[in-house]
Amino acid sequence: MPAVGYLVEVITMTGSSRISVRPWARPHDWAEVVLGAVLVLSPLWLSTDAGAMWTMVVLGALIAVDGLVSLAMPGLIVGEGIQMVLGALAFASPWVMGYTAFMGAAWTSWIIGGLTVLVGAAAVPVASAAHRMAGQH
Repeated sequence: MPAVGYLVEVITMTGSSRISVRPWARPHDWAEVVLGAVLVLSPLWLSTDAGAMWTMVVLGALIAVDGLVSLAMPGLIVGEGIQMVLGALAFASPWVMGYTAFMGAAWTSWIIGGLTVLVGAAAVPVASAAHRMAGQH
């Protein structure tokens, strides 16, 4: 059994074991949805300009949607890679889009982006295990 025991349900029937990864149950993907939602909503309470606001809203929405897709399809490994790329884009966006002067927005992008990369990287082994289990029907 993989080292992701709290994410993988072991069902024992007649002496044999089968690993089943249930959709909508992975904490990594829920964290990605929450991180994306925070990034989408943060312009409501932070000072931003139009460029910063739209960057945060679009990247946050993409992060949240990718997290939802990963929740619905736990064996989709590519979603975790996309998540890490989106996190890196969110992290780099204050410099690329020029909103480092808006300290709250910049720090929010750096923190949410960094956490998204970390959570996406932590979810890769879990998605790989789900993918392997899906292929063993």
